[in-house]
Amino acid sequence: MNQRLQGKLALVTGGASGVGKETALRLAREGARVVITDLNEDGGHAVAADLGEGALFLRHDVASEADWAVVMVTVQERRGALDVLVNNAGILIAGHIESLSLEHWHKLLRVNADSVFLGTRAGVAAMKERGGSIINIASISSWLPIDGYLGYGASKAAVAAITRAAALHCRKSGYAVRVNSVHPDGIWTPMMEASLRGAPPGIKPEHLLYDVKRNPKGRACLPGEVASVVAFLASEDAKAVNGAEMRVDNGVLGMGL
Repeated sequence: MNQRLQGKLALVTGGASGVGKETALRLAREGARVVITDLNEDGGHAVAADLGEGALFLRHDVASEADWAVVMVTVQERRGALDVLVNNAGILIAGHIESLSLEHWHKLLRVNADSVFLGTRAGVAAMKERGGSIINIASISSWLPIDGYLGYGASKAAVAAITRAAALHCRKSGYAVRVNSVHPDGIWTPMMEASLRGAPPGIKPEHLLYDVKRNPKGRACLPGEVASVVAFLASEDAKAVNGAEMRVDNGVLGMGL
């Protein structure tokens, strides 16, 4: 494995499962020391054990300003200066304009959007003297209308907007901090699996997101496919990539699901 991240320190939120777990493992394989955070303590400690020496797990409510302050201080004190931040933690709640409750709307914005605002702000503050890379996990729903996930799409559109504005601010301020977003289509994770019912006969569960007549080869992204793009953005190979929306969607743009 290419050691593009040798000597780097990375923080991955939502690292106990799914994309966060695969991202943490990929960054570690490329040489980074990795800190993961999550509310899932059992899962987080298990992933930290898989990561090996130098890894650290911290319990973290990503929508809490106080928690972000504690996490950033703890990372600095126990591991040193941060080089890479992956704002990955998020939730998925279904609902269209008639069915989504205000409670669920607020929860989606809090966990998916407030967390990225807080994390990006904390990351810029931690990295602006030395430089670094912030990667925010968004979604194709940032720009592709998906009527059954209205609140989720709105929260991920906010992630994209935060990313673009923060990248521009860093460029104008002369900070060597790059801020980019990654936009997968549906990712086959435990969160996605839990949101879908059983597949019709002859259709694999990971193909449920797609109209099989229009898109017979459609399938959800795998977590490792997203992690490989995150690793690129974290590395010096992407040193000229800033404010970009990296689509990991196998050509869904213009086609829909």
